[in-house]
Amino acid sequence: MSSIPTEERVFPHAMLREIYEQPRALTNTLNHYMPGGKLSTEAFLAASEALRGHQRIVIVASGSSRHAGLAGEILFEDLAGLAVDVEYASEYCYRSTHTLQDPGVIVLSQSGETADTLGALREAATRGLPSVAIINNAESSMATEATASLPTLAGTELAIPATKSFTTQLAVLYALALSIARQRGRMTVQTTDARVNEVEMLPVLLEHALPAWETQIHEIANQLRQAKSFLFLGRGIHYAMAREGALKLKESAYIHAEGYPAGELKHGPNALVSADIPLVVIATVDHADPDSVLRYSKTLQLLKDMKSQGAQIFALATEGDTEVPKYSTYCVFIPATTEYLLTILEVVPLQLFAYSMALLRGIDVDRPRNLVKAVVRE
Repeated sequence: MSSIPTEERVFPHAMLREIYEQPRALTNTLNHYMPGGKLSTEAFLAASEALRGHQRIVIVASGSSRHAGLAGEILFEDLAGLAVDVEYASEYCYRSTHTLQDPGVIVLSQSGETADTLGALREAATRGLPSVAIINNAESSMATEATASLPTLAGTELAIPATKSFTTQLAVLYALALSIARQRGRMTVQTTDARVNEVEMLPVLLEHALPAWETQIHEIANQLRQAKSFLFLGRGIHYAMAREGALKLKESAYIHAEGYPAGELKHGPNALVSADIPLVVIATVDHADPDSVLRYSKTLQLLKDMKSQGAQIFALATEGDTEVPKYSTYCVFIPATTEYLLTILEVVPLQLFAYSMALLRGIDVDRPRNLVKAVVRE
């Protein structure tokens, strides 16, 4: 809605300001872990040593951080060749100690003080497992108690709904996956450098896209403001962003929403699809990635089927796509990038959508009812 530079604009809410601070937060994070366009050996030294020799990883987190962990699962498996399990922090302590013998443990938390996640970290220590904490507070309990810590450099986040802390978590997970892939000999220096160059482009892409997104998404939210429920759909790594988009809408605008793998829609949830329950479909694609193209083709077929059922569809598509708009009611375009990095861009329109829906419903989006920034009591 505004072309005023972020540092000069007066924002009505902390959440909107923090959405606009994401390019800078990403830049600061990338400069720490990828200075001069190269992966920093020093930044990852302690984490690499903690995880060295472990073929399996357990990622433990809650809320938005767990959705980042779901994306991390695919990054570590696809890029680094590790087997990964993602646990709810609130359930980890009750799981059998015989599950995934001798894994490395990664905990994700914005505050570094979340009670369930801190309890899981301490349980991992009791089991003698090495741990890496990815946190936005380098002085937090998790940062000091974990075997190694990797801070996100998002800066202070005041609004309860996570925005810049989430996208910087994704960036750190991606960088860590590249580092482990190099360590395990699964990626050449040239390939790693190319991937680093790709991720370094994200802050500029995001900064240029934000003003137009804000305007367009506010208009879409106004059209969908009467909806009582939403289904968010994504395939592969984008499923994690569908989950995050649904959570943002629930906690910000008090609207029921669920995130599903797109291929699961016809296994039950399709009974809910109607003009009154809109679909939010992540239909982005990396045309240089055959697997991404395959997922896209299946998502496109789903869009066709849902349109024939009369569904209202809000789709995210890659810039230049001429097919997705044909089968969606509303379409927002995402700058083109690689498959795994699309997540960092495509989640931002979902944050803006949650913000606009909350605004239109008269909700204090910075302080949603019944929620706190860090859940420090179990």
